[in-house]
Amino acid sequence: MQMRVIDNAVSEVRNNVSAEEWAIRVDLAACYRLVAFFGWDDLVFTHISARVGDSHNFLINPYGLMFEEVTASNLVRVDLDGNKTLESPHDINPAGYTIHSAIHAAREDAGCVLHLHTVAGIAVSCQKQGLLPISQQASIVVQSLAYHDYEGLALNPDEKVRLRADLGATSNFILRNHGLLTVGSNVADAFMAMFNLQRACEIQVLAQGHGAELVPITAAVLETVNGYVKAVTRGAGSALIWPSLLRKMDRLDPAFRN
Repeated sequence: MQMRVIDNAVSEVRNNVSAEEWAIRVDLAACYRLVAFFGWDDLVFTHISARVGDSHNFLINPYGLMFEEVTASNLVRVDLDGNKTLESPHDINPAGYTIHSAIHAAREDAGCVLHLHTVAGIAVSCQKQGLLPISQQASIVVQSLAYHDYEGLALNPDEKVRLRADLGATSNFILRNHGLLTVGSNVADAFMAMFNLQRACEIQVLAQGHGAELVPITAAVLETVNGYVKAVTRGAGSALIWPSLLRKMDRLDPAFRN
């Protein structure tokens, strides 16, 4: 009986959204599961949102569910005012709405916004110099990186203006004393940006841990980074990697597709 109720709920959502939206829902649910798999989640807090089509509606996680519980059908669709635009029994986190709605409203290229509170990310966000260009991963991230000063829990709508101004057109965002955020044209792009940003933070914290003198990457080498990234991915970017990540999630638990 329980399985029949779940199947009906999935069908009800799938039958009331476009094929394009359902595909985005599947990718976004997979991204939530990937974040949980890598241990980047923070109980039921932090968020990943994805814009739906040409509208300013976006999908975000149901408040109160762990990331490994997120599925394509239980994602909540809201507008820029936080109103649900598809019936759902779930609520959303108001702090997540503040940050994500600000970026989706300002950036037409923001197909996906991924925000995390990882230990390494927060550790680097507390450092005055921020992310240092000391690793290959960091060399990729610093090509498009900005910072935003901490203003407390993200519940003040006035902060949206400053968030947008500080983010600008960048893809990687460090929220000081708070965490990490990436922006991508789609879910795969935002995830791959976060993978590099998170890994760069982990490397920095480990490298600093023994007090050894750090070797920065030179400005001349940093200038060559964009070229070699395109070469390594054969110009495909995240599209080269995303299908394999979906296969990984299917092997672990294909329920994200429900």
